[in-house]
Amino acid sequence: MQRRNFVKLGGAAAALQFLPSIGFSQQGEVFRIGSLTPITGAGSPYGPGMQQAIRLAVDEVNAAGGAGGRKLELFTEDDQTKPDAAVLAAKKLIEVNKVQAVLGTWASGVTLAVMPLTDAAGIIQMNVSGAPAISTLDTKDLVWRFQATNDRFGAAFAEICTKRGFKRPATMAFNNASGLGNVEGFTKAWEKRGGKVAAHVTYEPSRPSYRSELQKILAAKPDVIVMGSYLPDTTIILREWFQSGAETKWIIPGWAANPDLVKALGAEVCEGIISVDTVSNEKSASYAQFDAAFTKATGKAASTNIYAAMAYDMVISLALAMEAAGPKATVEQVNAKLRDVSNAPGTAVFTFAEGKAQLAKKAKVNYEGASSKLDFDKAGDVTPDFGVFIIEKGQLVRRDVVSITM
Repeated sequence: MQRRNFVKLGGAAAALQFLPSIGFSQQGEVFRIGSLTPITGAGSPYGPGMQQAIRLAVDEVNAAGGAGGRKLELFTEDDQTKPDAAVLAAKKLIEVNKVQAVLGTWASGVTLAVMPLTDAAGIIQMNVSGAPAISTLDTKDLVWRFQATNDRFGAAFAEICTKRGFKRPATMAFNNASGLGNVEGFTKAWEKRGGKVAAHVTYEPSRPSYRSELQKILAAKPDVIVMGSYLPDTTIILREWFQSGAETKWIIPGWAANPDLVKALGAEVCEGIISVDTVSNEKSASYAQFDAAFTKATGKAASTNIYAAMAYDMVISLALAMEAAGPKATVEQVNAKLRDVSNAPGTAVFTFAEGKAQLAKKAKVNYEGASSKLDFDKAGDVTPDFGVFIIEKGQLVRRDVVSITM
């Protein structure tokens, strides 16, 4: 979502700026959380699992006696992976349900559309979106990102290109903040390494064909094409590439190069595609506990939905911040504790109950999340590791893990 659309939506937020700041005292003995995930639309492969993960974490916190003297109360909405629908859903959560935090937005365009509303209401917003603009537009430090930024993805793409010996990359990007952020991050990191990008194309959404854009890229004779894309457009582009008979490699973000892509195109078309996504904190006790709970609830391993672990961590870190802030703390006071409970130094804790017990002893805690170590930087962003998956005979096989520093 471009800045002009963000500004346009600011009018919707203006009506909210005169609402009183929502504090604990207004809500009695509960802290209200709004789950805003993509149950339908492009993010639908992930949204239901994210919503389930949020519910599991809420139940876990409440079973431990709540946080900061409050029980959590959950309200759920579908953002439809559409900014306009997300704005309406967020307005309901804020104005009707009186939530004090909105958790789970997936697409960058959705997060950017919702931010003016949460910002005006003075409440916490947590997301798994990648657009760099999210950080720069978060002027009140109320927005927390549990997924890698697009520029971090780009840096990971550059590292993968170097390790695999590619010399002549080209880029294609969906024309929105996320798609452009991916390839711009790659280009910056690649050029810093002394490389050059052979060609770049930005393409528009909802097109029946991308042959002309693809022909422009292929004319530059790249040895790999780095994408900033989503599943629907990636499906069209790869089908037309395969029909062209051209031979080149592809590096594609994991939300676009996933099992649904293989289902749509078949194993032959997808063979050898490099899919890159963040990987969870798989060796941690927090991940083991979440994986067991998620598998029991859904019948699917946590590894099938990287965003579910992130959504789970949103609730646990928020609840620990509530506990650290203490009874009757305002949203602002809770927000100020999020780095304190998630970043080093401090006693490493892996569950809410464990962290609550340490905080009761006046100890400093460092929640090691299921999704990553959750060391938030000054922008409220984290830097997880990246898995490098190769599609082999229709299956995504992890062949490497890449760590980057920002």
